Amino acid sequence: MKNWIGWNWKRKTFYSLNTLFLLLLVLTMILPILNTLIVSLSSNIESMKPGIKLWPKEISFEGYETIWRKLELWRPFYNNVIVTVLGTFFHVFLSAMAGYVLVQKDLPGKKIMTTLIMVTMMIPGEAIMIPLYVVNKDLGLLNTLTSLVIHGLVSGFSVLLMRNYFLGVSYELAESARMDGAGDFRIFSKIYLPLAKPGIATVTLFEFVSRWNHFTSALLYINDDKKYTLQLALRSLIISTDSTSSSDFITSNVRMAGIMIALIPLLVIYPFVQKYFVKGIMLGSGKE
Repeated sequence: MKNWIGWNWKRKTFYSLNTLFLLLLVLTMILPILNTLIVSLSSNIESMKPGIKLWPKEISFEGYETIWRKLELWRPFYNNVIVTVLGTFFHVFLSAMAGYVLVQKDLPGKKIMTTLIMVTMMIPGEAIMIPLYVVNKDLGLLNTLTSLVIHGLVSGFSVLLMRNYFLGVSYELAESARMDGAGDFRIFSKIYLPLAKPGIATVTLFEFVSRWNHFTSALLYINDDKKYTLQLALRSLIISTDSTSSSDFITSNVRMAGIMIALIPLLVIYPFVQKYFVKGIMLGSGKE
């Protein structure tokens, strides 16, 4: 009895310490975002005062109006939407098609292809930045949004994740559809894709976040400020000491408003794919 009481006390202590640690960890992530939100909703004068702000004295949208209209953040925001939506769509579609090909039983050299795809995951992106820049330059894609759309159009991680999901689809189901006259594309779109929604949601979320926050590729390929994406525009905004007029300086609320505008799409999309995302990570990683 004493042993059971002692074990139960140790377990509660362990859980309590874990809970406290997790709460502190959450605070380290929540407080900076909350401070950013409050500063963005502050007036120009109030936002320049030092210290961490967790509650606004008065709500003001001066920062959002300045950055959206006077600093024209709508242009890089629009560019970012184009690059993210098109890039994510093609990435998911091509990765799913590649994963479908890799689960075909009669595919010659399937193991070699899978191994080569895994090898590409070991190559750091920094090692191929210069070759990629040269290729884009030779193709005349510098200072175009096309260069950002095709950058990272497929990845070994996404292909293998979709392959793992498609391995869970009954091969006999596909064979039955093929005997009924269905072609590969119809089998792929009507059978495999609907049964792999968690995997598709996982790849979509990863790629959407990656492309929305892309910085290195945009810095490498884009020099024209009219083609700036959101992260390049925010970089210029944060390090800039210029003003929009002789009396309208870029205050802290303007900078924080830009950061919040960049965060809002990610905060909106995540709740809709969260259940698929968690399921995709758990199941997709468990298949051979």
